[in-house]
This record gives sequence, C-alpha cells and structure tokens, in this order.
Amino acid sequence: MSDYIVRATAAGETIRAFAIRSTELAETSRETHHSFPVVTAALGRLLSAAAMMGSMMKGEKDMLTLTMKGDGPIGQMTVTVDSHGNVKGFPANPAVVVPDKRPGKLDVGAAVGKGIFSVSMDLGLREPYNGQVEIQTGEIGDDIAYYFTVSEQTPSAVGLGVMDDTDTTVTHSGGFIIQIMPDASEETISAIEAKVAASEPVTTMMEQGMGPEDILAHFLGNLDLKITETLPVRYHCGCSKERVAGALSTISEKDLREIINDGEEIEVKCYFCNSAYKFGIDELEEIMASRKAD
Repeated sequence: MSDYIVRATAAGETIRAFAIRSTELAETSRETHHSFPVVTAALGRLLSAAAMMGSMMKGEKDMLTLTMKGDGPIGQMTVTVDSHGNVKGFPANPAVVVPDKRPGKLDVGAAVGKGIFSVSMDLGLREPYNGQVEIQTGEIGDDIAYYFTVSEQTPSAVGLGVMDDTDTTVTHSGGFIIQIMPDASEETISAIEAKVAASEPVTTMMEQGMGPEDILAHFLGNLDLKITETLPVRYHCGCSKERVAGALSTISEKDLREIINDGEEIEVKCYFCNSAYKFGIDELEEIMASRKAD
C-alpha cells in the first residue's frame, strides 16, 4: 500500500485533523541514509510531521522546511516538503546508538537532545515565514505540538511513530495531528484530550491494521468526523546535475577558480538522497564562463 495523508474536520469544523501512513517514506529514508534504528525513528517522525504540515499549504510552489538542531548525538535533522507531498530529509549523523528508554522502546529524545526546533515556510511572499521554539523532549511529536501552541496559537495533539523489525526494516510509520480551532467547545476539547491520553501509540494502532482514516475515526468518530481530502505522499528529491551546477555557479569566483586550478574532477553529493554528481575541469570552466556571461 502506498503512503498517503487524509485531511478531515470534526465537531462542525471546529476541529481540523490530519493523519498519515508513511511506512514507505520512512523506509526509503532509512535505505537512503543507512540510518541506525533510533535515527530512523527520529527522522521518520519528522518526515511524517512535515508531510502533514505541508498538506496545510495551498500554493503550487509553497515549500516547508523543518530543522531540529539538538545537542544529542544525531546533531541536526532537516526535512523539506512541497505542497504536492514530496518529502525529503537528512540527519547530520545517521549512525547513532543510545541505550533504550526501556526494553523495546528507542530513546529518541536522548538521541535528539536539547536545542532549537525551527520552521520555515516559503509561501511565495517577499520573505519566508520563520518560527522557532526550544526543543521540549526531543520525541518530535511533543515538540511539534509545542510549536503549534506557542508559535501559531493553535492547540494541537500530535502523535508520531516508527516501528521496525529485528532487521531494522521499517514495518509501520505514521502519525496524526488534531488541531483545536478557536470556536471549539470545552466539551469537544475535553473529549479529545481524554481520548488522546488513553490511546495506544500510533504504531500499535497500525500494527492492528488501522489506516489513517481509522486512526482519525478512533479519536473523532463521535464528533461528526468528515474526511475532506486524501493526498499521496512520497520520499522524493528533485536534485539533478543541472541544479548542482547552478549551485556551483553561486560560489565565489575565487573559490571556483581554486577548484579548477587543482586540476582534478570534483564530486558533489546531495545530502537528501546521496546522489553523487561529478564535474570535470571542462564542465567547471563552463560554469565559470557562465558566471562571467551573467
């Protein structure tokens, strides 16, 4: 089954909700970065959150970037998503081992550590929107919820999870975001809070066969839940040799000339997908010439 997101409303549109199946997304990320289990879990959760947040954007060219920079051994994680469900991300350190929080429970918070969680949205305006909050637990879901509450004044419940097997292959990955609109009743809010507090982890629900629609029905089925849209999502990097050449053309003429004078081809690797692009001296000279033509 391919990954997808569902968007929904409930309680007379005083609640908006999102849920995602992201198993292939997390597994592709694991394979791309050869990440260890705790990194797979951390980055997988951030990819799921970004995908759902990206589905909130409306513009064809809108872009969202989430950056989690903690003092734990993972270092920094960066994820970007467009409004078409194309998500990509990378960890600074994919090879991290930390003691489990308890048997069978990865300690994502310890791997992430304390630091800053940043959100940047390019919505086609003169300046992108930027917001940031301190990392609360490093468990990702808690930090996303804290960001929504503090930076966007939208109280939210966020659940994210990634489960792998003994071979580290991702077997289940997904999540949900439930947001309280200003006109939601206290009764509605209390009902959601009680349901979220008593619920099993997202991956347990998925292991039981529940999809995104089922997960939202579990939380909001008694509140006039209405599924409004289903959107595909995938791990996709749009890098190409032409784009990398464009990036090389932006470095200083002095630095580019030094690279050329070394007399050896260079290899540039994409952080997001690990694709490697080689440039010979002739190609570098062409890039230099294009700079001068501009």
